[in-house]
Amino acid sequence: MNISNAPVPANEMERLMGLSELDIDYAEHQINFQELAKLAAKVTGTKISLVNLIDSLTQWTISNYGLDIDQMLREDSVCQYTIMETDHFEVGDLSTDERFKDKFYVTGDPKVTYYYGIPLKTTDGLQIGALCVLGHEQKTLEPEKVELLKIIAHEIVSRLKTHKVMESLKSKLLEARQTQKKVAHDIRGPLGGIVGLAQIIRDQGEQNRMDEVLEFINLIHKSGNSILDLAEEILESHSDKTKIPDAQRAVTTQGFTLTIFRDKLEKLYGPQAKHKNIRFLVHTSQLTENIHFSKSKLLQITGNLISNSMKFTPHGGDVTVDLRLLIDLARPILHISVRDTGVGMSEANIQAILSGNALSTGGTEGEQGFGFGLSLVKHLVDSLGGRINITSEPGVGTNFEISLPQNIY
Repeated sequence: MNISNAPVPANEMERLMGLSELDIDYAEHQINFQELAKLAAKVTGTKISLVNLIDSLTQWTISNYGLDIDQMLREDSVCQYTIMETDHFEVGDLSTDERFKDKFYVTGDPKVTYYYGIPLKTTDGLQIGALCVLGHEQKTLEPEKVELLKIIAHEIVSRLKTHKVMESLKSKLLEARQTQKKVAHDIRGPLGGIVGLAQIIRDQGEQNRMDEVLEFINLIHKSGNSILDLAEEILESHSDKTKIPDAQRAVTTQGFTLTIFRDKLEKLYGPQAKHKNIRFLVHTSQLTENIHFSKSKLLQITGNLISNSMKFTPHGGDVTVDLRLLIDLARPILHISVRDTGVGMSEANIQAILSGNALSTGGTEGEQGFGFGLSLVKHLVDSLGGRINITSEPGVGTNFEISLPQNIY
């Protein structure tokens, strides 16, 4: 399919930003929406139902019923047309439609012919994906069944928003605990000094038989010791897990590490690499691979860079990701490097990306490009106070380097 004929919403950049705001891990929601996907199929009497989210290059199936699939190129999907519609998109016979008749899911297993899709809309009206049902024979869906599909689609988006809110609350709780711990450390020193000074004054008072002064200093000494004990108790509540309630401990021990980050990237983008016969490697720094830090927007940023690198890397090429957490005295820095042995780019193209005006070009195998993925990366990195650097040599490859300040837990 020619890039110029690809269906692209007029508000595509805004749509992608809305999707990125949900900060979705595309691999972790299968169970969350499993019953809704099954319900959609049962309501319509179809064999297959999918919950799909669509980013700049990939359609991610975050939950499915009747078909074991987790992703496909956006250009191969039917749902790329559904997000162009405000109400629904229906194809009675995919096998006779010029846009879809040669697609793998029509010519091979599961050999579907019927499609009906409902856009997944945020409260701002941004269509981030689709709930679709597929079957082996044409159907006429009654209005009440269509309404039920719309209700299911609305519930899917509501759950995604709820999940985002819960993740945000967990993050804020972790930050609050870190602040509490820092305050406890900060007050120990001054309070220890006050208590020590009170001890000296008290000793001098005993020598000078200053009974009234001695009694006053004794009260200061006791009060200082009480506050110091309180600070010790706060500190011990962090070091001794038995003093933290189970529910709170579950939140405290959850987090994102380089090891978790690496595993997720390999799971999400390994299939793309295998499809194109690209060697895909993800490395981490062993010294800091188990330190917990914020995962905000990391999968969106790194995923877009990986998809872009694979798009411009030919068969047999390499895409390598390096993840390092640099423990800086001022603030820890997460360093992400995505290197490829692809076609490379000119200095003009690099400057277009850095200015947020990247243009679309086709990949090495004719993959579509929509010109928004790298612009989104630049926007997200800037919003997180990070930096992006790009080096490239035409015919040799490209290296994207991202530096993002982090809160560690």
